[in-house]
Amino acid sequence: MNKHGQLASFIQIHHDQVGKVVDIDLDNDCILALDFTQNNHELTADEVSDTPQFSAWINRKLTQSGCRYGIGGYFEHRTLYARSSLFNTADAEPRRLHLGIDIWGQAGTPVYAPLAGKIHSFQDNNNFGDYGPTIILEHNLDGLVLYSLYGHLNRASIIGLTIGQPIALNQQIARLGTEEENGQWPPHLHFQLMFDMQGFVGDYPGVCRYSEKENYKQNIPYPDLILQFAKATII
Repeated sequence: MNKHGQLASFIQIHHDQVGKVVDIDLDNDCILALDFTQNNHELTADEVSDTPQFSAWINRKLTQSGCRYGIGGYFEHRTLYARSSLFNTADAEPRRLHLGIDIWGQAGTPVYAPLAGKIHSFQDNNNFGDYGPTIILEHNLDGLVLYSLYGHLNRASIIGLTIGQPIALNQQIARLGTEEENGQWPPHLHFQLMFDMQGFVGDYPGVCRYSEKENYKQNIPYPDLILQFAKATII
């Protein structure tokens, strides 16, 4: 069984050891699916480039839907990343393929550890379009090592942390940051899973070139195995 199968098996057998990432009632809450591919004809390039306008669009969509959270992004080819030179490269192919799941919500929203583990690393990736404050946890699931990444946090989330610090199941570890501190994005959480950190500390690519898709898929399992958002009403 490969690592993807091991993870799915662990979750199925030990579902009581898998908790929440945000406060949500999967039986009663709705979740808004947001599309940031070229199929999104509502957002203009100018709106995406202007963080306050982009935030206003997200907030308007959430208000109109009646949902507290919006989601999307796993291996989504996001043309919106043209907003930041961070995702451009010297060669002909820029990075546009999103590797995690984004949970769009309000700044200050609590973030929890869905698995017991420890602090692997943390740092403030303080660049326009970057993660901003980021926490990475390490988990040992019956011998399967898994890492979970939480990006776009508030700066208070990384104060006082130590490498190796134990983290309990469902322990609050952070809050969503404002646009001013989260890498200049509308408030949201970038949640991503990795089997191998590949030498990264306090950071790991959340976006790759489309040509690298199959390689990254080997290392990055589907975050909804943990989130279980598929059980909710998605509109």
